[in-house]
Amino acid sequence: MKKSGIVILIVIGVATIVGWSSVFTVHQTQQALVLQFGNPVRPVENPGLNFKMPFIQNVRFFDKRILDLDPQPTEILLADQKRINVDSFARYKIVDPLEFLKTAQSDANFRQIFGNLVNSAVRAEVAKSSLADMLSSKRAGVMIKIFDTLAAQAPKFGVELVDLRIGRTDLPDATLQSVYNRMRSDRVAQAAQLRAEGEEQKLTIQAEADRKRTVIFAEANRTSQILRGEGEGTKNKILGDAFGQDPEFFNFYRSMEAYEGAFDDGTTMVLSPNSEFFRYFNEAQPKPK
Repeated sequence: MKKSGIVILIVIGVATIVGWSSVFTVHQTQQALVLQFGNPVRPVENPGLNFKMPFIQNVRFFDKRILDLDPQPTEILLADQKRINVDSFARYKIVDPLEFLKTAQSDANFRQIFGNLVNSAVRAEVAKSSLADMLSSKRAGVMIKIFDTLAAQAPKFGVELVDLRIGRTDLPDATLQSVYNRMRSDRVAQAAQLRAEGEEQKLTIQAEADRKRTVIFAEANRTSQILRGEGEGTKNKILGDAFGQDPEFFNFYRSMEAYEGAFDDGTTMVLSPNSEFFRYFNEAQPKPK
C-alpha cells in the first residue's frame, strides 16, 4: 500500500474519532450539561443530536423524569413522650442541572444531603404532634407543613419537590408491647364498665316491667270484681223480677238447685220425710185414692 493511502486512512480515522467526539445524543427522558475542563458551558434540554468541542468538552446527563428519594427511617420523640419510627419518602425532579451540579456534584451526594434535610424537617414537625395526631386526620396537615419547608429549600439544589409523604409510623419494639398491654387493659376496663351499665339497665327494665305487671294485674282484678259485681246485681235483679212474676215456680227452681248441690257429691243426710226440704218430693208423689 502506498504511503498516500495510509495517510488517507489515518486522516479518515482521525476525522471519524473527532467527529464521533464532537456529537452527542440527548434522550427525551434526559437533559444534559456541557462541561469544559470541569466547568459548565451550556445546558441542553431539548432531545436530539447536539455538538460539542471534541476532547476538551464532555457531557453530563441528568434525568428529566420524576425521581424518588427514600431516606432511612428515623426515631422521633413525640409531644406526648412516645417514641415512634417514621418512614418518609419524597418525589422530585431536576429542573436546573447547573445548580444541581454546583451544590450536589452527583446524584448520590444529593440523595444523602437532601435525605438528611427530609429527616430533619420530619423530625422537627412530627415532634410537635402526639401519637393520636399522627394516627388521625391531623397527619395530613403535618405532611403539608413538612412539604412547604422542604419545597422552599429544594431550588438551592436545582430540583423541584413534587411530593412528600409519611409512609409508616411504627412504635419501636421496646415500647410496642407495653403500649399494646396498656391498650388491652383499657379495653378490658371499658368492656367491664359497659357490662356493668348493661346489667344496671337490665335490672331497671325488669323492675319497671314487674311494676307494670303488678299494676296491670291489679287493674284487671279490680275490673273483674266490678264486672262480677255488676253481673251478680243483674242476676239478682233478673231473679227478683222472675220471683215477682211467679213466686211458686221460683221456689221450685231454687229447690231443684238445692237438690242438685246436695246430692251431687254423694253426701249422706239424715232427714225426716216430712221435712220442708222434701216438700216438692212429697208433692210429686201420687195421692191415695
